[in-house]
Amino acid sequence: MTSLVSLPFWLLALLCLFAAIGVVDRVFAPSVRWFFRRRVNQAIDELNQRLDTRIRPFRLTQRQSQVERLIYDTKVVEAVDAEARATGEPRAVLMKRAERYAHEIVPSLSLTAYFGVGTRLARWISEFVYRVRLGYSDDEALKAVPADATVVFVMNHRSNMDYVLVTYMASRRASLSYAVGEWARIWLLESLIRSMGAYFIRRNSGDELYRKVLGRYVAMATREGVTQAVFPEGGLSRDGLFKEPKLGLLGYMVAEFDAAQGDIVFVPVGLNYDRVIEDRILTARAEKEASGRDFRTRPLAIAAFAWNLVWLRLRGKLYRFGYACVSFGKPISLGQWQKDHGIEFRAVPRDARFGAVQLLADDLMKAVGAIVPALPVALAAHVFLQRGEEWIREEELKSAIFALMDRLEAEGAHVHIPRADRDYAVSAGLRMLALRHMIDVSELGLYRADLRERLLLQYYANSIAHLV
Repeated sequence: MTSLVSLPFWLLALLCLFAAIGVVDRVFAPSVRWFFRRRVNQAIDELNQRLDTRIRPFRLTQRQSQVERLIYDTKVVEAVDAEARATGEPRAVLMKRAERYAHEIVPSLSLTAYFGVGTRLARWISEFVYRVRLGYSDDEALKAVPADATVVFVMNHRSNMDYVLVTYMASRRASLSYAVGEWARIWLLESLIRSMGAYFIRRNSGDELYRKVLGRYVAMATREGVTQAVFPEGGLSRDGLFKEPKLGLLGYMVAEFDAAQGDIVFVPVGLNYDRVIEDRILTARAEKEASGRDFRTRPLAIAAFAWNLVWLRLRGKLYRFGYACVSFGKPISLGQWQKDHGIEFRAVPRDARFGAVQLLADDLMKAVGAIVPALPVALAAHVFLQRGEEWIREEELKSAIFALMDRLEAEGAHVHIPRADRDYAVSAGLRMLALRHMIDVSELGLYRADLRERLLLQYYANSIAHLV
């Protein structure tokens, strides 16, 4: 018992290493985990006191737990069994595929990434590029939303900047979960977006199993109170007009809605810009068909464009891209909407549900359209298109734009007037159009549209076409 045992030094070192790991794992690690868990819980409590919409526990659940809960969801398992019977593919293979889809879809929210990095970066980018303004906001109605309701922000989609701008403007209200297309599945960018709480979707996928897994995740997140932001149009408008709403995500959200378990409240959000960064790209196809001019995106051209912005900003000569304005409308309760329309989504047969969701989507898009801000460039573009090739004196032009402002305001639209000065608003719009060579300015101070840029002028005028 007391005799000496000789061990090689490498073996002794290995045993000491394992012993140290055991001590750390059993003694120190629990204390460290407790310390950091306590700090995280304190941070969550502070955030929930500051935000209008609380961060629900589901969003803070470990990602792997969410993935497992999703793939063993009753309806996902039923979908796997149905596909196995229909195709003869082994059930184990289909379950692996469903698991792969779940890993692809489920986000991994990091509060540090979202509030520490994401919202600050969103604010910096938004204010670097635009003069950001809050338009209409029904604050009292937003504060009156029940605490147990699931909040869904419903927005028009004009630019990829929408994600950045709304994240910044809504950062005091809630942490948002977006559905992001496959374009963002790039190394590093994918991890960052996922840590911001976004989930990836394959648009127009014909795979029934994938659609079931996606649908069950959206339904689960909605039922658990995750605050979401959706673009019913699905993609960016290429002509500036509103697109027909796509019903996929909305259908998943409302399919099993039960008001007794908590309401879903839709908050309409209207966005508009004096300049959309990718406007040339969006109108390129129509421009080529109309005039033969071809606007292609080249990496070097994009890099040069970005550097020019930075260089102008450093020299104090960057006017930025004019105004970007966001309006928040009156919330729409799904429970009340069902009562008003005599519809209960859970009771609607599956083959008839499409029509009910279409009706809801149309109502939501009308609410969004009603609060889209009318900005100086859109107002000026509308007047120039009405006058065609006619030269217009500045006084006459301002009179026409003022009359358009009066007309829109009389109909309840929100007209954003910078500095509460109509004269300045018109001057700002004309300056933006002149800098981009979309209008001609004579030595006598006369203005007219450059008809070579008619499509681009129409694109901006179309942003308020539904209001006019």
